[in-house]
Amino acid sequence: MFKTYLPLLFLAFTLNASAQSNTKPTDTLPITKRVFKLGEVLIKGKTENENNTVNSEKIEANGKLDVSGALNLLPGVHLTKVGARNESVVLVRGFDLRQVPVYIDGIPVYVPYDGYVDLGRFTTFDVSQISVSKGFSSITYGANTLGGAINIVSRKPVNKLEIDARSGLMSGDGHRLNLNAGTNFGKFYFQGSISQLKQQGFPVSKDFIAKPNEDGGRRENAYREDVKYSVKAGFTPKAGDEYAFNYVKQDGQKGNPPYVGNDSKITPRFWQWPYWDKESYYFLSTTGITKNCAIKTRLYYDKFGNLLSAFDDNTYTTQKKGSSFQSIYNDDTYGGSVEYNNQLNKAHFLSASAQFKNDRHKEYNVGEPLRTTRDYTASVGVEDSYQVNEQLILLPGIGVNLRSSLEAQNYNSVTKEITNHPKNDNYAFNAQLGAVYQLSEQQKLNASIARKTRFATIKDRYSYRMGTALPNPDLKSEAALHYEAGYSGTIFNEIQIGANLFYSRITDAIMQVNNVKPNVSQLQNTGKAEFYGSELSAGYSILKGWNTSAQYSYLRRTNLSNKKLKFTDAPDHKILIFSGYQFRKTASVLASVEYNSSRNSTSYGTKAGEFAVANFSARIKGYRWISLEAGVNNAFDKNYAISEGFPEAGRNYFVNLVFSNL
Repeated sequence: MFKTYLPLLFLAFTLNASAQSNTKPTDTLPITKRVFKLGEVLIKGKTENENNTVNSEKIEANGKLDVSGALNLLPGVHLTKVGARNESVVLVRGFDLRQVPVYIDGIPVYVPYDGYVDLGRFTTFDVSQISVSKGFSSITYGANTLGGAINIVSRKPVNKLEIDARSGLMSGDGHRLNLNAGTNFGKFYFQGSISQLKQQGFPVSKDFIAKPNEDGGRRENAYREDVKYSVKAGFTPKAGDEYAFNYVKQDGQKGNPPYVGNDSKITPRFWQWPYWDKESYYFLSTTGITKNCAIKTRLYYDKFGNLLSAFDDNTYTTQKKGSSFQSIYNDDTYGGSVEYNNQLNKAHFLSASAQFKNDRHKEYNVGEPLRTTRDYTASVGVEDSYQVNEQLILLPGIGVNLRSSLEAQNYNSVTKEITNHPKNDNYAFNAQLGAVYQLSEQQKLNASIARKTRFATIKDRYSYRMGTALPNPDLKSEAALHYEAGYSGTIFNEIQIGANLFYSRITDAIMQVNNVKPNVSQLQNTGKAEFYGSELSAGYSILKGWNTSAQYSYLRRTNLSNKKLKFTDAPDHKILIFSGYQFRKTASVLASVEYNSSRNSTSYGTKAGEFAVANFSARIKGYRWISLEAGVNNAFDKNYAISEGFPEAGRNYFVNLVFSNL
């Protein structure tokens, strides 16, 4: 299966390129030192490694413009596309974003209605790092972390004046503009950013065969524009105390490229999003109570709105068919959490947390009345870091979550009346135990077992799915039991190794049950499944300035309830290889190859084929703080898709002018 791509894999090993983005900035502190610590969510004693965290250096070195692309650099994380909605998402060890919620600085940002979030709308230009918890995750994240959690951490300035800016051009008549500016005066700091990413489309491969809704060249209806503003103001009155207010505004719009595959069961959609906007306000703080204990708080308010315009055909001008509509969402969320941390003694570090979240979803199609759905979610939990001896740390934790329905309006399109769905509540219990054993200064073992849950979303419980399904307000939470064992360390003082084995058993999974009425389905807690696999990574410095690293991810998923229904959107095998060279502080080049085996795009077996793509980039430092970057992605113009019928970009180029005093 891999033979076709062995030459490319070998090439990535041997080319002079810039390590797996281990290149350091030219002045002062590395960008990784600019992590906004208040925004991290950590378990004390469980150190994050390169298999679970991607920093801004690595993101920029690999030219990843949005969060989904950045996350794909990690083992166990698979990039995919919800092609019918043109949404970039990831799966973490096979779990989707409903089961692995997304946070910014510990603040939940997923859409209340369905639990998803389009990671393609979240640009990486003001990010310091992105951390992924897989299975075993901090209790302080709260509810719905069935498969883990993703936390996008913003920047914090460390010097009196910091400027980081890029202006670039890319294939598809696209450009990027971004500016980060910050200042730190000891007790006060300020960070601001503004960015725009705009593209009229992307070039498909020259090997693509023209179809009725795609003639080749630039991909039809694949435009995007994302504008983002963020401001942070912080106050650190004394060591250990910190208070910060953050504001983030995102304005987006996008087109949905039509389906051009070979599955006769799929009807092309002609959709556009004239706006996809998000706005967040949040306050974070940590206050020392005594020498050994502190209280950490998070308060937030988040707004989300979008307009989906469905058209009759690929002219995107008329809306006369029954399948055409104008759908408007207006959602908002407010909530907060308090976390109490106490170093009880030399052996125990205790964390207790409580949080609440109020979600409101408002939707209507033009010509219909507005209907509202509201949910309340609350969580309490405790976790401990128990230092048994110099080598062994135990990490127990328990949590209880509650979801309560506050309002659930139902619209009858025949009678034109609004009624109410029955209200409902659901409780869920989480528990976990982890262990970290330090074999030596450079090597450690880890093991964990964790029971995690996810509540049914508003869409799960109440959606008629365009007349094909019955709502089920009484859906209960899904549950998963995760087992994991791993090793990380350095061998021969030169080779960095990471290895993990995992197994997850899912029960009460929310799955579609067909023909509860003739030709009508319903979501029910009937599913059982098992996910298992491994993650391997290695890094080696061949010569001074020349580094090579590689990673391999294996994932196997089985539907134990109905083996005829296949899990979608993640391949069994994924390989990433990076190799590169840094010449002093003046120049670097980077080469990478990614291989994915085939994957199912539908539950009945439609597949997106295996592929390998190679990317090359270079950076040259000019005068003082000015640099030039350029590169080519999919250098060999591979015609491929990660969701069948939705071809990805062929060979494409970029060039950036960089001004940075970091």
